[in-house]
Amino acid sequence: MSAVAVFACSGAYAQESAKKKSKKAKTTKVETAKPEAAKTEGAAILFESETIDYGTIAHNADGKREFVFTNTGTQPLIISNAQGSCGCTVPTKPEKPILPGEKGVIGVKYATDRVGQFTKTVTLTLNTKEGSKVLTIKGNVLPDPTPAAPAATPKS
Repeated sequence: MSAVAVFACSGAYAQESAKKKSKKAKTTKVETAKPEAAKTEGAAILFESETIDYGTIAHNADGKREFVFTNTGTQPLIISNAQGSCGCTVPTKPEKPILPGEKGVIGVKYATDRVGQFTKTVTLTLNTKEGSKVLTIKGNVLPDPTPAAPAATPKS
């Protein structure tokens, strides 16, 4: 009987010891530092994408899209001007400076009443080392599926 008691106690001790080792293994996990993106001296701009492809869209569809960017510099980013390549492309820009690490948006609206393929640009004037950035929009607007009314013929 005493042999059974000793065996039972040693089995319990071995299980308790294994649990302690398991807990120690979990708490000794090594943390590795995540590398940060290098900061550019001064203001800097990094776009998620410099081209927006509308794809094939319907006549008079919603022509609003957004370019999302981050100031990856060490100074506030100022966008002093945003100019479309023609009257059919109307950009909007942030009015306030974008602080380092912050995100911002350049809005653009294309006039989708114009049928056919298009490629247009938006030129930004910036306080970065480069001084400007050109963004592109492209796509294809389908013709209006509604047939046009026949022209009235003048009566003589």
